[in-house]
Amino acid sequence: MAITSEATTVWRGELTSGSGEVNLDSSNAAHFAVNWRARSEGESGTTNPEELIGAAHSACFAMAFSNILASNGTPPESIQVTAAVTFDPSVPGITGSHLLVNATVPGLEDADFQRLAAEAKSGCPVSKALAGIPITIEAELA
Repeated sequence: MAITSEATTVWRGELTSGSGEVNLDSSNAAHFAVNWRARSEGESGTTNPEELIGAAHSACFAMAFSNILASNGTPPESIQVTAAVTFDPSVPGITGSHLLVNATVPGLEDADFQRLAAEAKSGCPVSKALAGIPITIEAELA
């Protein structure tokens, strides 16, 4: 069964002086403020599309990697994933996503860990959706 998830943004004003709110409609789990300054310069307390993409990418990768590790017979104790999504306002565009992974996986050698991490990076549905940008990975076995 396919699941469709929804989020809604309401924007007021022009790009550089306006602002908006993003609501996670399907889960009703969060409401976020967004604006151009947060996107182009960074602003505490206000999110941007790249941070939201990073949240999706890190969660998706962690789930995919957990599944691959379990299928390998080496289920993880824990996986921590940070997705750093870069936006360049001069392009403007998203120029990449870098996955920083740290995991505790008993009984797994580093070479296998790296191979499985690369497999999860390619197979993660969000990675596939982001195929138009470079995706890099730095994975450390704790």
